[in-house]
Amino acid sequence: MWLWLSVGSALLLGVYDIAKKQALERNDVYWILLGSTALTTLFLSPFLSVGPLFDHLSLVVKAVLVTLSWVSGLKAMECLPLTTVSTIKASRPLFVLIFSIFLFGERLNLQQWLGAAVVMLALYLIARSSGQETDKITSARGITFMIISVLAGAASALYDKIILQQLEPLFVQSWTNLYVTVLLGLLLLGQFLANRQHFKVFVWDWRILLIAVLITVSDALYFYSLKDPDALLSVISMMRRTSVIITFLGGALLLKEGHIRDKALVLALMLAGVALLLSGSA
Repeated sequence: MWLWLSVGSALLLGVYDIAKKQALERNDVYWILLGSTALTTLFLSPFLSVGPLFDHLSLVVKAVLVTLSWVSGLKAMECLPLTTVSTIKASRPLFVLIFSIFLFGERLNLQQWLGAAVVMLALYLIARSSGQETDKITSARGITFMIISVLAGAASALYDKIILQQLEPLFVQSWTNLYVTVLLGLLLLGQFLANRQHFKVFVWDWRILLIAVLITVSDALYFYSLKDPDALLSVISMMRRTSVIITFLGGALLLKEGHIRDKALVLALMLAGVALLLSGSA
């Protein structure tokens, strides 16, 4: 059952990324994230329940990781085509594995080293090709934001597996979204105080509501898949990354982005490397 929950979560996550990219046409990064997360918190408000202080402190840590991943990821979308962003996002299982090496003392076998090398090669190729669609400074800025997003997302995924052994999924999801909303509100306030003259006001966009619905359902499916005692984090992480295929197709077919053939080959190379990593871990 946990595998099918992961598949459903991945499909919704792919559409979610497309909606975020399109929402950037009307609003700033922080407004999009604050609006959608506040709506998600409203949807989940019936599940807000009192818990021990330590549990809430644990969720504040998760909220910081989520906020860092979301903000940097959406800023990367401002700088890079969606097809480029989706390809870089596919590398996340590599960074989950790297964190596992440092945190849990895991060692790579030959197949895993080969998979890691393939993923790194794909990252190099996509970084080099991104300069063909944007200037070098914008490209470098976008890739830096995307790497930060992937690292924070990988750390959050490992953290989820730990805290969901003790906490209920809806408790985690509802409170995390509330804390993320507070953090985003503080970031937006800081942006306003730092630059009042050029501060962008919020413009209502129905896609913000769509983003909120998609991430609410996607995360619920993801948390419940992780809660299953038989669930494998490595497999769930891989399934969630298949969302990049949906995102990539959206960038190619809906947004009509360029260099699709070259980026499709790099994406295939990236996924092959991730497959080697996961099969070597089996």
